[in-house]
Amino acid sequence: MTLSIALVGHIRHPIAAPFSGGMEAFTWRLARALAEAGHQVDLFASGDSREGLPDGVTLVPVRDQHYDSDYPWKDHHGTETLNAVLDAAYAEVCERLVTRRYDVVHNNSLHRFVPRMAASFHQPMVTSLHIPPFKLLRDAICESEVPWHIKTVTSSRQISVWWPDHVPETATFVHNGIDMSQWPFKAQGDGSAIWSGRITPNKGTHIAVQAAILAGRKLKICGIVEDETYFAAKVAPYLSDQITYLGHLGGEALAKEMAQSSVCLFTPMWEEPFGLVAIEAMATGLPVVATPNGAVAEVVGEGGVVATHATASALRDAMERALTINPSVPHARARRLFSEEKMMSHFVELYRRAIAAAQAQIDYFDLAQRKAQVVRVSPPPQHPIIGNGIPLDAMHEPTRRDVTAQH
Repeated sequence: MTLSIALVGHIRHPIAAPFSGGMEAFTWRLARALAEAGHQVDLFASGDSREGLPDGVTLVPVRDQHYDSDYPWKDHHGTETLNAVLDAAYAEVCERLVTRRYDVVHNNSLHRFVPRMAASFHQPMVTSLHIPPFKLLRDAICESEVPWHIKTVTSSRQISVWWPDHVPETATFVHNGIDMSQWPFKAQGDGSAIWSGRITPNKGTHIAVQAAILAGRKLKICGIVEDETYFAAKVAPYLSDQITYLGHLGGEALAKEMAQSSVCLFTPMWEEPFGLVAIEAMATGLPVVATPNGAVAEVVGEGGVVATHATASALRDAMERALTINPSVPHARARRLFSEEKMMSHFVELYRRAIAAAQAQIDYFDLAQRKAQVVRVSPPPQHPIIGNGIPLDAMHEPTRRDVTAQH
């Protein structure tokens, strides 16, 4: 059955190549896979996501430009100004979702308004939580706990991070996936290391630089400079014939650089939820050397080595061990666990589960109303009860509340 799907993205960056990070790549790839499978996909994202939009995907602009172009996150994060911009944008998204009813909403916004629509408007929904929890979003997730609102995280570790005390039946994890054909396998590299990602302190570019210097290996750095002060202080002083910065590369160019390398350094310094770059590297045959943070061990597995500590010396030691791994091992792991097809089919299964749960609730209300009509024919007891001890006056459709008024 073909589904109409509202894929709600976040608007910090365009959902377009070259991708600023894993969330943008995930959203774009999922939109493409769903459209190729024949589903109707509307992508809610910034207007500058139009370039390179996958065939069969309709862009619904949330605002003309991604917000980081006007309100850089590093300067405006947590400010009333940026919060007001985001609230206004996602309030409009919610209005559009109510006006144009979809079979299912796949929410990737990281904003508190959208998940609340599941309960308030009886909307089948899957919300993907790509980052560790913060209070406003966690509160919205807890308040929207209904059977037709499925929550996903990107790793089994994140399940316990988001729900440390009790995991609801509506929570699960779905590993990210990639198009393996875009990351061709190569059995041998040139002995160099590669690092890719957003250049910012919590991605640990500086640790990779120092580890490469200690190991005496060449390092290629690829990615967008998100924190210019950090880059100038911790990366730029070490650029040389050994440590080079290649800029922000598109997927094809990055895959080519990976194929020429021999090891990938993956250095998150925070509670890393997944690590898309790690599976991209493994697909090309690169063993991954990672700092021991977040879900890296779950992602890397036998396809690399997780350092004992998040230090340059520990990373150097892990690098030498990783270089002994046959490239076929990480490649096979990526193909087995992290394909785009596997990710897409898992999400479609969850979409159908959310739709079925919502329909079951509607059927339940319809049955209750029919029973109520039968009860009214004969003298009712003082407090009529049906099924499971639920009073008849409790059987009603969820009320529609103003989503924008909920905080």
